Amino acid sequence: MLLFTPGPTPVPQNVRNAMSGETMHHRTPEFEAIFEKTRTYLFELLATDEVLMIASSGTGAMEAAVTNLCSNTLLSVNSGKFGERFGKIALAHGLKNVEIKNEWDTPVSVEAVVQAVKANNEIDAIAVQISESAGGLRHPVEEIAEAVKAINPNIMIIADGITAVGVERIDVTNIDAIIAGSQKALMLPPGLAILGLSNAAIEKIGAGKGYYLNLASEIKKQRQNTTAYTAATTLIIGLLEVLETIKAQGGFGVLFCNTARRAKATRAALEAIGLHSYPKTPALSMTTIDDKDASKIRSALKEEYGVNVAGGQDHLKGKIFRINQMGLIEPYESIWVVNAIELILHRLGRLEYAGVASKVYNETYFKTALTKKEI
Repeated sequence: MLLFTPGPTPVPQNVRNAMSGETMHHRTPEFEAIFEKTRTYLFELLATDEVLMIASSGTGAMEAAVTNLCSNTLLSVNSGKFGERFGKIALAHGLKNVEIKNEWDTPVSVEAVVQAVKANNEIDAIAVQISESAGGLRHPVEEIAEAVKAINPNIMIIADGITAVGVERIDVTNIDAIIAGSQKALMLPPGLAILGLSNAAIEKIGAGKGYYLNLASEIKKQRQNTTAYTAATTLIIGLLEVLETIKAQGGFGVLFCNTARRAKATRAALEAIGLHSYPKTPALSMTTIDDKDASKIRSALKEEYGVNVAGGQDHLKGKIFRINQMGLIEPYESIWVVNAIELILHRLGRLEYAGVASKVYNETYFKTALTKKEI
């Protein structure tokens, strides 16, 4: 079975091998050396002033960022399930929440965020997805962060990069917290969250808040190459193997280029056979297709061609399907997926099969130049 869901993603065999060794105690010099090396790679990947690894899902890091960086009012951007989650976290902790809500195919505008900030001087943090995976869209996070900092540099910008870190190069100049999760572009099992922090965020955190998700405790300990509480040793060993594999295959720049090519090629191939891309500003992490036969296509992919893609949630259930583009994916695997979809459409009586999808994928992946932003 080819796993093409936008999380969890397949774990490479060499990574599974690395994680299958003898159990290592987390309070040992041997593990501290692994931890230190992993942090070094993460600093390069995230380009932030501090990096933290937390034994939790990405939601744990979302909660840690909100509780440690917001004291009064959170402005949350809701264009899907995960933007909605930020607001729920704020309310669960007794914080005020101002929400900008859009359809799941629609990114927030910079202007809408600026107006909200100007209208409410109690807003001290903004939370937004870089890639909102519920619909597969890309928010203009970098532009939002720059505009907000120009108004009030003390407002903390929290960016959910769970389906963006490891996918593309992200400008963190004005971002105070960026979040990653192990089961996405980092190609690990779920259970490890990663936070990149700015110096301004570290200052705002101060003594921290909470207990387990107190980021001040983690900053202190992780600078000593250990963790405040039990480390996710096996996942961190796997993460080191993943990052070393990426470096051995050309580094993060090559990974970003290949992901961008894959995204453009998959979208072009499916649009060439008459399918429609759902989001107005597609993320590079996945291709999302809205179609009256979405459920039939998804089921046939799994049952007839051994490909598992994701469906939609809530009001989009049965109306979209989402194809992963994160991680180390061979072109022939993606070509198998788009060709299978063309064959399914032929069986549904919607087109004559002519191998268009695989042809367009090849032409786009290998011949299309990338923009400066995409590399």
